[in-house]
Parts: sequence; structure tokens; C-alpha cells
Amino acid sequence: MEERYYSFEQLRKIMARLRAPDGCPWDKEQTHESIKGCLLEEAHEFLEAVDLRDDHGMTEELGDVLLQVVFHAQMASEQGRFDLDVVIHELCAKLIRRHPHVFGSVDVKDSADVVRNWETIKNGEKGKEDRKSRMDGIPPSFPALMRAAKLQSRAAKDGFDWPDAAPVWEKLAEEEGELREAIGQGDRHAIEDEFGDLLFTCVNLGRKLGIGAEEALLAASRKFETRYRNMEAQASKQGKPLDGRSLAELDELWNAAKAEIGAKRD
Repeated sequence: MEERYYSFEQLRKIMARLRAPDGCPWDKEQTHESIKGCLLEEAHEFLEAVDLRDDHGMTEELGDVLLQVVFHAQMASEQGRFDLDVVIHELCAKLIRRHPHVFGSVDVKDSADVVRNWETIKNGEKGKEDRKSRMDGIPPSFPALMRAAKLQSRAAKDGFDWPDAAPVWEKLAEEEGELREAIGQGDRHAIEDEFGDLLFTCVNLGRKLGIGAEEALLAASRKFETRYRNMEAQASKQGKPLDGRSLAELDELWNAAKAEIGAKRD
């Protein structure tokens, strides 16, 4: 028997049913504010599936992201503010408007031209024309590393940027020295301030190297977690937990985990 696929219209009806007076108690209680964190969570879970090259996981997590869009649109519709049709209309209009080289008569040489046109069109759109600073419009809720990179790239549009990675290395050494000095003075506020400057410069270095700091740190965290779990498995086989071992013993397990995981990848 051929598997049945639900349509987008059926998804809308299911969401409306869940929010109906006789629908799901939990769904009915939600507000834009109560579930706003879910969108970020689902987006990160999709990104994890991408990194794992997990097609099934990507399918499922994209569905969860879509659910958040439909959920918010349904709540807004009930309040008479906007609905999913308006969301789709605005998106389609934006895509057409920002791609005049595809839907209009504008000529572009390469993707750099596309990006320049995109930014020019975007800055002239309704709600953005009153922005006074390059820094306007960057959400404070962005993850810290991502926001730092966004601020830096915005400043670079005005030419406030290093030409390449070489001087950023010098700045990194300077910030490290200032952090060490603050630590030597025992000034907690200064230590935090200088540590932040060091992180900000690391983000800048990544940007100049074409590496996203947020993605790189997430990858490093996953790598650390995988290796640590391997250490725990090794310790379990030996019948001795990690807790209570000497640093030398822990280093030995860590190196073994690195070697084993590296061999599996090869």
C-alpha cells in the first residue's frame, strides 16, 4: 500500500485543530513568548543533523522548525494580527524583490554583486529606512559568537577592518598579554573585560580565515564530548570510574580516546 503524504494545507488544519477550544490543553496555553525558545532549539537540532549528514534527522528537524512557523502564525491569526498566508506572501515578495537579476532586468557579474544588491535593497525596505547606524538591526538575542561576527562584518562594510589575518594575530597576542596582566593584578572586572576582548579577537581571526566561530566552537564541543564519552567507556571496562584518577591517568585515557576515534574516521 502506497504511503500517504499529508499536505501543507492539512498541516495548517491540524495546527488550528490543536488550538481550537476543544483541542490540546497544552497547545492552547502557549503564547509567542512561551514558545519563542523552541524555534532556536529546533534550529540548532537541525544544524546538528546537518553536521551528522543525517537525512532522516534533517527531515524530522526541518519539520519541527516548520511547526514553529505554523504555530506562531496560527496564534497571530487568532488575534487578527496576521496569518500564514501573509507570512508566505511577504516571503515570496521579498525573494522576488531582492533578486532583480533573476526576476527583473538587473545584471550581475558574480555572487559578490548579488550580495551588494541584496544589502542595498534590504536597507531601503519598509521598517529599515530609519536605521541610523550600521549596528542597528542585529538582535541582542543572537548567540554571543555569532553576534560578535555580525558586528565585525557590519563594521567591515565601512572599511573598519584588517586587510587580512596577519595583523589579527598581533592583536591576539596583545589581548593575551592584557589578560595576563589583569590576572596578575587580581582585578576580577578587568579579567572578564580582557577575556571578552580575547574572545572577540578570536572571532575576528576566524572571520578573516573564513571560519564561523559559532560553528567551530560547536564542532570542538562535540569533539570533546565524543572523546570524553569514550574515556568513560574505557574507564567502565576497567572497572574504575574517572573520578579519583590522577591527571596522568586521565591524560592517558584522553590520548587513547583521540587515537581510537581518529582511527574510526580514517
